[in-house]
Amino acid sequence: MKFATVADLRNKFALVSRWIYEGESVTIKKRGRVFAILNPVKKKQTPLAWPPFEERLQRHFPQGALKVTGTKDVIDEIRGNY
Repeated sequence: MKFATVADLRNKFALVSRWIYEGESVTIKKRGRVFAILNPVKKKQTPLAWPPFEERLQRHFPQGALKVTGTKDVIDEIRGNY
């Protein structure tokens, strides 16, 4: 458990918030007495794991990637034969 003062909250909030983000409980003191206790809502989240690029590409374009060279070709491909 970490300790901080009300002045620390005002002047060093980035440091105190980093402690909380990392999973620490922070006891806030005002004039030497415990004023509040700040607890993290949940443990530090792990980064989202993306599926492999080829798998995502196959899921979004099951018939294969578009064979185009420029913007006009992309628009023509999307519109189809009108």
